[in-house]
Amino acid sequence: MTTTVSAAGLSLRYGSTTALDDVSLRLSGGVTGLLGPNGAGKTTLLRVLATAAPADRGTFTVLGHDPGTSAGRQEVRRALGYLPQTPGFHPDFTAFEFVDYVAILKELTERAARHREVRRALEEVGLSDVRGKRIKKLSGGMRQRVALAAALVGDPGFLVLDEPTVGLDPEQRMRFRELIARAGEGRTVLLSTHQTEDVAMLCHRVVVLADGRVRFEGTPAELTARAEGRVWSGPERDPAARAGWRTGTGSFRNVGDPPPGAELVEPTLEDGYLLTIDGTHAEVGA
Repeated sequence: MTTTVSAAGLSLRYGSTTALDDVSLRLSGGVTGLLGPNGAGKTTLLRVLATAAPADRGTFTVLGHDPGTSAGRQEVRRALGYLPQTPGFHPDFTAFEFVDYVAILKELTERAARHREVRRALEEVGLSDVRGKRIKKLSGGMRQRVALAAALVGDPGFLVLDEPTVGLDPEQRMRFRELIARAGEGRTVLLSTHQTEDVAMLCHRVVVLADGRVRFEGTPAELTARAEGRVWSGPERDPAARAGWRTGTGSFRNVGDPPPGAELVEPTLEDGYLLTIDGTHAEVGA
């Protein structure tokens, strides 16, 4: 599969804080999940790849364009759709006006063609019927769909989504997953999330970031396999477990190094993720 995004040695510091530490990765078509705890550097990495913040060191390309030059940076921005964690809505804009404003920023200057593209993007996220409604009158889920439509306008080849399902109820999250899955058909999507179930359901690849470093890059199945033989059930939380909690059945699910004779259970993606950020595995690879 053709590589869409290739990054090598990206590093960035804010004062004494290292936000990114020698990050290298390759992204291709489909949806790649970016997992990591708070402060891991996920949003910083997205901002660098979206050319919203320059790295101190390292290089990357998007669809063959090098943002290290002014011309290359402009080409990357034309090929990019970016949904930040907190979209900057103007509440008095209608959904159409907001997406149209973003289309103008993307240099879609011919009015009739631009408006056709805005209508297409709104239709893609299921908002054609409310395109004339003011954003302040829309629900939280609909606002997120407006933000996604703005990211999709211009049909970008690389789509960057920062925590797009935060604050959505289960039904809204399910519908948003459908939109993300469709968006990943024919383009590259990088999805930053705290929701391991989003990654399990949507992503063909996953990158785990912790303390500004890539701790894992591979498939969801490979991340899950890291917990094979390391998850067990018992009548109480094992004090030697690295994580443990009571389940709905009343038994405890423990993750870590099981004692002899432990009742092993099938691991999940979340188990593999917990063990990875716990630092018990090598940093990169399955």
